[in-house]
Amino acid sequence: MNYAALHQHFEGEVMALFFAFFGMLCWGLAPLFGKLGLRGTSPVIALSLRTMIAAGLIAIWTLSFGGVYQLRQVAPRNMFFITIEAMLATLVGDLAYFAALKYGNINQVTLILAASPLITIITAHFVLGERLTPPQMLGAFLITAGLFFVGFEAKY
Repeated sequence: MNYAALHQHFEGEVMALFFAFFGMLCWGLAPLFGKLGLRGTSPVIALSLRTMIAAGLIAIWTLSFGGVYQLRQVAPRNMFFITIEAMLATLVGDLAYFAALKYGNINQVTLILAASPLITIITAHFVLGERLTPPQMLGAFLITAGLFFVGFEAKY
């Protein structure tokens, strides 16, 4: 690997980590506002409102930065997979999240949901052939065990 390729690879990894940590921060704060917003509101209405707000903001962003052309370039196969992801994550998963948040303890709910990457890395390994290293497996196990112990501690 030459210097330019190494630099590009390193820059990509740094950006990936930056966005991952930024996403973690956003996802860590969002349930607090979701729990507050669900007072007196059904999970379906809350999900509908949040989805409309997010869709409106994304539409403005897409139109402002010339993304309409790129939307037309998405292959049907990719559109199919994105549709499944949207249904699982944004529709069904988020509805379950809002219902759990409304009726449950925010700490327990978010800890259980935080175990979702375990499902991702296991299925990515078997379905996509993603490499799963022993340190990643150990880390996933320790995180899941920690979430279990913290999320399901005995009530005294």
